[in-house]
Amino acid sequence: MDFLTTILKEKKQEVEDLASVKPMPVKTRPSFYQTVKDQPETMHVIGEIKRASPSKGDINEEVDILKQAKAYEAAGVSAISVLTDPVFFKGHIEDLAAVAQAVNVPILCKDFIIDVRQLERAKQAGASIVLLIVAALSATKLAALYQEATARGLEVLVEVHDEDELKQAQAIGAKIIGINNRNLKTFHVSVQTSLNLAQPEGETVYISESGFKDREDVEKVSQSYHGILVGETLMRASDPAEKIAELRVKRT
Repeated sequence: MDFLTTILKEKKQEVEDLASVKPMPVKTRPSFYQTVKDQPETMHVIGEIKRASPSKGDINEEVDILKQAKAYEAAGVSAISVLTDPVFFKGHIEDLAAVAQAVNVPILCKDFIIDVRQLERAKQAGASIVLLIVAALSATKLAALYQEATARGLEVLVEVHDEDELKQAQAIGAKIIGINNRNLKTFHVSVQTSLNLAQPEGETVYISESGFKDREDVEKVSQSYHGILVGETLMRASDPAEKIAELRVKRT
């Protein structure tokens, strides 16, 4: 099954019917990029609020998202990612709005963004970072949405899956690039993807996404990556704070 094609087909219809949200009071949040740059010695963790996924089904549908988000923040995550896709991940833009009001760390709107209206809605709900997936966008659309996001004061995590996509992200000047270890067509996960696409140290912040279960997994990428994005492992953990402490390894 080609999950990405299926999701994008549904997303196009969702965007056509997109309703705006009530703008949330603006909170001053630290820059995720600058936080990472100022603290290069330890792996940064983006903790994710993720009820379900197309490949795994329900992960933790009954989660108290505010309790989860506050636990993440108390444990020292550098940002919190909130899934807002309702059909495939059982998330909602209201989840993001609620989490944004409950915590003070950077907030990532995790969705398949294909339209400027989604950027505006994310901003209104309290996001400070948005996700742009290279595989979901044409080169022209990627560049346009990146500019629209930054013009709104949003940071952008540009997600890639292979070398060609990585070059596209670099070409638009992305300051934060995520290497997704999950193939969006098959949803197969391999940390080897990040190892294959490792880049030399420079101004760009690189995040390795998906597939991290324990300290040993993180240590594999700690030399070349500044941080990791973790969803399912934290959502299934009996003690998310303890798991975050385990994953925040020293960079080698």
